[in-house]
Amino acid sequence: MGELTRGERLQIMLADDELDALDNWRFDKRMPSRAAAVRELLKRGLAAEGFIAARGSKSKDFGVLGEEVGKPASRKSRSR
Repeated sequence: MGELTRGERLQIMLADDELDALDNWRFDKRMPSRAAAVRELLKRGLAAEGFIAARGSKSKDFGVLGEEVGKPASRKSRSR
């Protein structure tokens, strides 16, 4: 099985009520981790805006853009 690579780290700050809402949603949906829950919510939000997002059930499948494992997303433009 190929190794999952995520080359970028995204750090966010959440208020207590936001973290509680994330954790409650995560446990309700039986998500394997907070990171997987955040990726799933990002994927759903992007899909709601018309961006393609794949669905999965394993933690490694909870990628935002649904690329294949081991194939990094292309980065045409990048702003930080």
